[in-house]
Amino acid sequence: MSFIDAIKVNNVGLSSILEIGDSYSIKPRTKALAIQRQLEYFYGDEGHFKDPVFTRPLPQPTFDEPIRFVRYNESPCIKVNNISVTAIAASSVMHIGSTTCIESDSRVKNVRQLARTLEDTSD
Repeated sequence: MSFIDAIKVNNVGLSSILEIGDSYSIKPRTKALAIQRQLEYFYGDEGHFKDPVFTRPLPQPTFDEPIRFVRYNESPCIKVNNISVTAIAASSVMHIGSTTCIESDSRVKNVRQLARTLEDTSD
């Protein structure tokens, strides 16, 4: 059980989640193209999500040995006065509560296109 006096979150975006309360499964996903150009020309067909960075299977961890742990909760409650968050973005999760499974996937392809100079075209 959690007790929070005040929460302030400025921005939640790009497939992100602010979850208050218990949940079983949270699976936020983001696919983004970040195209930066030296000169601002826009053609309307700048990108697609066929690149392998977007289609490869999500790698999963392998566990070679059992995980053992001991938990001792002196108090079953979590008490917090204030939480202040600037931003939650790109498939991230701010969760106040319990969950069984969180599986986030954020894939971003960055493209930088530089303008050719006169020296580049004189060859």
